[in-house]
Amino acid sequence: MPRIELHNVSKKWGSFVAVNKLDMVIEDREFITLLGPSGCGKTTTLRMIAGLETPTEGKIVIGDTVVFDSERGINISPAKRDIGFLFQNYALWPHMTVYKNIAFGLENLKWSKDKIDERVTEVLKTLKIEEFSGRYPAELSGGQQQRVAIARTLAPKPQVLFMDEPLSNLDAKLRSEMRTELKRLHSDTNSTFVYVTHDQLEAMTLATRICLIEKGDLQQYDPPLTVYNNPANLFVADFIGNPTMNFIPATAKQTEKNKLCVDFFGINAEFTGEKELQLENESITLGIRPEFLPISDKGLIEGLAYSTLPSGMETIVKINLRGNILSSVVFGAIDYKVDQKIHFDIAGNNIIVFDNTSKKNIGLGSLKIT
Repeated sequence: MPRIELHNVSKKWGSFVAVNKLDMVIEDREFITLLGPSGCGKTTTLRMIAGLETPTEGKIVIGDTVVFDSERGINISPAKRDIGFLFQNYALWPHMTVYKNIAFGLENLKWSKDKIDERVTEVLKTLKIEEFSGRYPAELSGGQQQRVAIARTLAPKPQVLFMDEPLSNLDAKLRSEMRTELKRLHSDTNSTFVYVTHDQLEAMTLATRICLIEKGDLQQYDPPLTVYNNPANLFVADFIGNPTMNFIPATAKQTEKNKLCVDFFGINAEFTGEKELQLENESITLGIRPEFLPISDKGLIEGLAYSTLPSGMETIVKINLRGNILSSVVFGAIDYKVDQKIHFDIAGNNIIVFDNTSKKNIGLGSLKIT
């Protein structure tokens, strides 16, 4: 399987910039998710790699082959890029059986009947849909149709499998099941997967690396847990995580190379960074995930219960701290009366300091109430 390289790739329609000078490398056998809000440029990026959209400028390399180069006038057709594309709409032929839907593309590639039968049988078994080979699409559930669409895409043994929000038409339970199947399929096929989604849960659970895009600009390109625990900027921190990160306005003064004296909501604390800090100005934002606000009777900070949202396995507790609403996550079921006093702490080494001007992450560390 090849690696995919994008060098300074842009796509513009008039003055509108859909993708802006994107540089990224997708390594062999990775599962990459292109993530971001609607209209951010993720589908356009996928279509440019596949050859379905022509970049305005830049260079795209798949394996050892330059498939697009604006300066040299190279633009290899999608059919010759050896990729499979799975769309949001499965586009199965309604008048063909499952077997024929999968075999159709191989027939067009002039495969022999024996090889077609061998390959169709193989992908039917891989996707666990052998029993449906004689059925028509209308006789299948949404999840079964999706598996047929994947089987049809995998049948020609493409070097790379591209997927554009393939689970968006499924209900929540089936989406969860299909995420499990897709992750297993990626392991079983040793293929490179490139997957477009606006669902951060899909990106977190499926990807080996997340490419997070906003308004055509790459915001962060890292493994899911790195994006979650150490987001590059305020946009990434806000987009990833549910419940969302707590953003607390604060002022800070540097006391040592890796230490800040911090004031927020009238509370004094000391921030100790893992590395040396570059404090540009005193106005900062503290980023604290809900799981780092543990509630306990011995907690040093007192607030009021604003609302409690138990869901069985965990409970989201909204805390009113001097007129500011914070989110805490508690494992297990718990319930507080409205305006009941709550004590909590700030725990862990994953507290983030964001610069209010650049919006960038300038430090990761711990926060101690003084």
